Amino acid sequence: MSTFTAFTTLADRDAAEALSARLEDLEPAPYGTGVFEIEDGSGRYEVSGYFLEAPDDVALDLLAISHGAQPFAISELPETDWVAHVRRELAPVQAGRFFLYGSHDADKVPEGAVALRIDAAMAFGTGHHGTTAGCLAALDALAHEGHGFHNVADIGCGTAVLAMAAAKLWPETVLASDIDPVAVQTAQANVELNDLAGRVICLEAAGFNHSRLLDAAPYDLIFANILKGPLVALAPDMARHCAESGFVILSGILNEQAEEVIAAYEAQGFVLHSRKELGEWTTLVMRRG
Repeated sequence: MSTFTAFTTLADRDAAEALSARLEDLEPAPYGTGVFEIEDGSGRYEVSGYFLEAPDDVALDLLAISHGAQPFAISELPETDWVAHVRRELAPVQAGRFFLYGSHDADKVPEGAVALRIDAAMAFGTGHHGTTAGCLAALDALAHEGHGFHNVADIGCGTAVLAMAAAKLWPETVLASDIDPVAVQTAQANVELNDLAGRVICLEAAGFNHSRLLDAAPYDLIFANILKGPLVALAPDMARHCAESGFVILSGILNEQAEEVIAAYEAQGFVLHSRKELGEWTTLVMRRG
């Protein structure tokens, strides 16, 4: 059975979210919608709808016009076994001492590696993206420099790969939060898959807006692998919740956006510790005070 996608872009987040909400009123209705900031520095947003039947292209055109969006691009997708596809396409990833793999590659874990299992059904955030791999490499570099961390938070944790990596290195409890409840469920499943239940605590929260996160501050290490805009907006909160001489590992930053993020954190009292580019993405390690 084929499925259908409909995509458009526009410049305003509120308008994008309003358009996404209106998609739910269509007949046939989409089985899923989404709003995402496009990661090219343009400040535009993508609105997407996923349909089990061909959508009404006239209704989509009218919605796009009424919300100031580009015309929807509609595509028909053939039926695909995505889990099997991911298993074929996603090879294990080595990032520093960390080795990320699916269950089908369990026999490939190198001796002495810190192994993290992420199955194909949970493929988003497996480490294949340059931002995740960059954060893992930065964490490994800090550990090799002799730093040890006892109070760690992963803000915008996604699949909780970074939180789990820290928990594998140090016997402390790590807090992992995400604004998306589906991501929190996925993170919890990954935590259990890696025998880290009770060691990595998964929370639904926007930024630090959760009593558990607030009570545990200040942190000596904070991950934030999100996007440039939220990273800049979070800079004051990061400074409030990061311990003196504590570190933050930041990514989700296009190479050309790095200077803006560095400036935002320097304005809050952080200093640049390291900076590394991996493809089109930059990972920053900054130290408070």
